[in-house]
Amino acid sequence: MWTAFGVLFALIFLRMPIGCAMLAVGLVGFAELVSWRAAFAMLGTTVFEAARSYTLSVLPLFIVMGNLLTRAGVSRELFGAAYAVLGHRRGGLAMATILAAGGFSAVSGSSLATAATMAKVAMPEMRRYGYAPGFAAGAVAAGGTLGILIPPSVIMVIYGLLTQSDIGKLFIAGILPGLLGIAMYVGAAAVATAISRSLGPPGERHPLKERLRALRGVAPTLGLFAVILGGIYLGVFTPTEAAGIGAMVALGMALARRALRARELLEALVESGRTTAMLFTVIIGALVFGNLVNVAGFPDLLREIVERSGLGPWSVVTVIAAIYLVLGCALESLSMILLTVPVFYPLVQVLEFGLDPDSVLIWFGIVVVVATEISLLTPPVGMNVFVLRGLLPDVSLRTIYRGVTPFWLADILRLGVILYIPSLSLALPRLM
Repeated sequence: MWTAFGVLFALIFLRMPIGCAMLAVGLVGFAELVSWRAAFAMLGTTVFEAARSYTLSVLPLFIVMGNLLTRAGVSRELFGAAYAVLGHRRGGLAMATILAAGGFSAVSGSSLATAATMAKVAMPEMRRYGYAPGFAAGAVAAGGTLGILIPPSVIMVIYGLLTQSDIGKLFIAGILPGLLGIAMYVGAAAVATAISRSLGPPGERHPLKERLRALRGVAPTLGLFAVILGGIYLGVFTPTEAAGIGAMVALGMALARRALRARELLEALVESGRTTAMLFTVIIGALVFGNLVNVAGFPDLLREIVERSGLGPWSVVTVIAAIYLVLGCALESLSMILLTVPVFYPLVQVLEFGLDPDSVLIWFGIVVVVATEISLLTPPVGMNVFVLRGLLPDVSLRTIYRGVTPFWLADILRLGVILYIPSLSLALPRLM
């Protein structure tokens, strides 16, 4: 099994697509342990079951919803509303960027899309008011990380599939940690600008009338978010049905605003199809590799190592979180989830935390997603930082990484809170 991991990492670093690398290593490894006939039978079953999975149909629907709302100008409205409320404070534009990114995350489900969109919307305003380039870019990069935590989240769907967890409960579990993340990012911006006032000068103050008008403008988007999560929370519909409703409402909103012509609609659908095909390829590869992990008995080996080490449950999960932070320096978020979750979740599920097994998986999923979020900011492979570097060629990577530091520290603190206070993640799912 160690050889399989070595080959897999080598293929990834040679830039083979992660889905293809996992599929190839999983298929060959399974064939070596069992037989080629069994390996091809396993591959055919995996592809068929993934393609017909009702649960997985949530992915293309949420992706379509996000693409339609992006073209409807939702991101600009969210930033405008947050700017009207907070823009007059020192560091207020950075705080507004984080709030808008949190709101946009609720309809996009993608960190990279959130970071790229908010960079186009918020960076010109922060530059106009003389914000330090690194701090401004850091606020955008940090706000973008919320895309994989605040529901609906593509990463959470994949985690739910790999662990057979309730996706609806995962979505609901991400709400409080997501709000905590927004609050801590806003706090980090406030502290940074209090220490160094030149980082984020205050913007103009908007009259109360303009603030109310701006807030009314984002009411439909917030209403859509409330309907999706409220329906799942109350059991009115499943996550897949919620995704279908969200996609239809997003289409109606885009048409009502006359922001969607036939060409834009076709582009949104084609882009959604490409993203969905990529994700399904990655998921199939992960499932094949996961079968190899199970056949090789790797989870049992890990349990034996933990038992011999004498580490307690909380020490084990702390070590796992530390492993994610280290891996985040070399791997992007999706690769981390696909490589590690099939290995770690069987181990975590049998440890004694005083929680039932289903609750352990929900809580561990939030821990994993938050730890993975941090990898979007850490060098040398902070994907959000690289996205911003491409959009802001005049701002160096070193400057952006320096600007991200206050938000990265806030993330470490938040990870500790979520890790050692499981009730924060489980409070809402327990009430469903």
